[in-house]
Amino acid sequence: MTLRSSVFTPPAGYNRIKVVRSFEELISTPLDNCVNALCWPRELPGNFGEIAERLGGGEGILSLNDVRLRALELSDAGKIAREILLQDQELLSAHDLSPNIDCIYSTARDLRGGPIHTDVYSWHVDSATAEADTWLCTYLGADSEGLRNDEAVRRVDIPETRAQLLATFGGEDDDEFLEYLTENFYDLHYAPIPGAQPFAFGVGNLWRIATEYPGSPVPPCIHRAPETFPGQPPRLLLIS
Repeated sequence: MTLRSSVFTPPAGYNRIKVVRSFEELISTPLDNCVNALCWPRELPGNFGEIAERLGGGEGILSLNDVRLRALELSDAGKIAREILLQDQELLSAHDLSPNIDCIYSTARDLRGGPIHTDVYSWHVDSATAEADTWLCTYLGADSEGLRNDEAVRRVDIPETRAQLLATFGGEDDDEFLEYLTENFYDLHYAPIPGAQPFAFGVGNLWRIATEYPGSPVPPCIHRAPETFPGQPPRLLLIS
């Protein structure tokens, strides 16, 4: 049996991440008082790689519902991994969340050009129109990364980048321009400052992170997906 473990220690001197010890604590702890990310470190038994192998190769993103998962012929270690995936889905669904388990072979890149790429490989925050959080767990493959809020700046606030966007917009730096930035998701993307030190979310750890929504008491958590390269195993990812 394989144990997939990622001990997580928050960056030194950074108080926006809180480590919890149970799912109950993860879902009941408020994101306030500066904290914008909660991490439940876990050691997960089972063979998640076998699940990816049984799915076969592919491209893009393959969503794994209960029917697809239960139809896989698996060893005992693979069955343990499958049960964890199903249990995590059930836990979140029982709390009115909408979790997806995805097998990610590749993710579309932003090929429009311009000063800001708006794909998930770029440092970004998630946004919502009402109070909401993002839940993440990587079971297999490269894990997500986070960036301290005090080590990042919005790309639209970088003078050179803003000037390029304004030239593309073809108007004044006014409310219409701000609407243009929002409509194209440019205002959700960030650049690390010199010397910034990203941190890894780890494999097996279940995260709940703050999004950007009206009235949020904390800034959103800045994160990105790992880049994928030919020959690498796919990712098994929970996201809600």
